[in-house]
Amino acid sequence: MRHVEVTIPAGERETVVETLEEMGIDYYLTDATSGPAGDREHTAVATFPLPETAVQPVIDELHSSGLSEDAHVVIIDAEVDTSRRFQELTERFETENSVDRIAREEILIRAHELSPRFWTFITMTIISSVVAAAGLLLDSPAVVVGSMVIAPLVGPALSTGVGTVLDEDDLFRRGVKLQAIGGVVSILSATVFAFAVRRLYLFPPNTNIATIGQISGRLTPDFLSLIVALGAGVAGVFSLATGVSVALVGVMIAAALIPPAAAVGIGIAWLHPTVALSSGVLVLVNVLSINLAAILTLRYMGYQPRSWFKMERSRREMVKRIGVLVLAIALLSVFLGAVTYSTYQDAQFEHNADDTVGDTLGEAPYDDVQKIGVEVNYRQGSMFGNGMLPTSTLFHEPDRVIVTVGVPSDGRYPRLAGQIERNIERRTDADVTVELRYIETDQAS
Repeated sequence: MRHVEVTIPAGERETVVETLEEMGIDYYLTDATSGPAGDREHTAVATFPLPETAVQPVIDELHSSGLSEDAHVVIIDAEVDTSRRFQELTERFETENSVDRIAREEILIRAHELSPRFWTFITMTIISSVVAAAGLLLDSPAVVVGSMVIAPLVGPALSTGVGTVLDEDDLFRRGVKLQAIGGVVSILSATVFAFAVRRLYLFPPNTNIATIGQISGRLTPDFLSLIVALGAGVAGVFSLATGVSVALVGVMIAAALIPPAAAVGIGIAWLHPTVALSSGVLVLVNVLSINLAAILTLRYMGYQPRSWFKMERSRREMVKRIGVLVLAIALLSVFLGAVTYSTYQDAQFEHNADDTVGDTLGEAPYDDVQKIGVEVNYRQGSMFGNGMLPTSTLFHEPDRVIVTVGVPSDGRYPRLAGQIERNIERRTDADVTVELRYIETDQAS
């Protein structure tokens, strides 16, 4: 619940009293005695408890009835009101409002508070990016999660949405500025850290960073990555608008931004364009999707400016910004679509190869051979087909199928590899080489 105090300007006392009585709200009215001597601009203070969902409708009704913008409105978080009339008021507003949300003024204050001071923001971004880069190189999920916890990105990510929907240009510009600066700072700090690690030989110099689990997982962003980012934006706005702590949701938003940005820095430091480009696309997709989801969710929850003039301008700006975000995401989705298709093709080939090996070993004279494992290696192709850029992990073709089988100690099958190779090529139309690895097995009599 909320405890609301309204300082009433001179001549508007009756308007406030009549409005509160018509809405069935218990209130307390006192004369205003504070302020400079001789100040009679505000003559009374109305105090009343409200359910959280009733704050915005009541304030809007007061202003619609004639309460001027000069009135001071203070909203205080309170605990309990045991009166029966308050319980009836709560039930009425819960029925009238399908979406549980805090007042417009509250969400503006919360959005401002979530964005830290500039140098605090820069410092925490650098620290979180360096920790994330270390976690990626160590292949440590725990360290990567730790970097998400300290990342200060939830405020700027949600501020742009709140600023857009409520026509608060200063808040919107601050959110955009901090997101842009945060992205650049996180990539630069991760690059400097990774370069130092490489030059000081704090990491094995011949390691292929693209094969590290925590990094390779960010090299193939597909449409599921888009869903994760949209979900982070929606969850962030709901937690902000319902008055719930956004700390855990902030971790989710940071998970979509900090590790990929750190991976970009590592790719630059290791001169590995595939890592840098793929992770960079993931960062852009996540940033744009979180902002789009924030705007759409706030609009769905019914947030809008109070004045008609600001409402119309907010609607125009919102349409423009949504259009820009959707267009940018659509362009990047070409990359996501290619990754999704490539992943599907790989899975299909690996499934067919595994089935083919199983079928071949089920026929004579190989029915006493046991299939232990099937592994597929891929032939990398140029990302743009001109041979000028390094090979990509996204655009490739199957090259070698490694089959591990268990055979009796006296078993020899010189034609098995060729038979499996022909069967795979017949089934998949792929030109591959089959490498057969034998493991002798024995069974106690």
